[in-house]
Amino acid sequence: MKFDAVDRALLRELQNDARQTNRDLAAGAGVSPSTSLERVKLLRERGVITGYHAAVDLEAMGRPVQALISVRIRPPARPVIEGFREWAARLPEVIGLFVTSGAHDFLLHVAVPGVDGVYAFVIDRLTERREVADVQTTLVYEHVTADRIDPVGGDDRRGPAGPTAR
Repeated sequence: MKFDAVDRALLRELQNDARQTNRDLAAGAGVSPSTSLERVKLLRERGVITGYHAAVDLEAMGRPVQALISVRIRPPARPVIEGFREWAARLPEVIGLFVTSGAHDFLLHVAVPGVDGVYAFVIDRLTERREVADVQTTLVYEHVTADRIDPVGGDDRRGPAGPTAR
């Protein structure tokens, strides 16, 4: 997929603040409001922009402790993997889920009120599942995320904001 300078500018501006008005978005990208409106519509239609969301502070939400939990499933059959994925994705503690290759089949990113919550999640939720063969837990000291994702081949500088610790 090709992105020109206008697409890149609009994507950068939207990732900085998706709640800004179209007039402000256009000014930030250096284009007219009608161009901004049409280009953003095309980016949505092409599946580049998949939605808008509110970023929340996990500590303010009462979930300051994060962990990454690797899970190995047995037997490694598609219905078992898909069933576990659907079940785990619905758990309130899970804020991210990756289906992976290698020694483990899943990497779960969880956020809970305290270390006891991590233990309870592993013991009371995961190990109770018959298909869970192995679990490895890593506590997260700091979570740094990219503030912006640029298209491949573009200007990959992070700008003044840079990564954000969560």
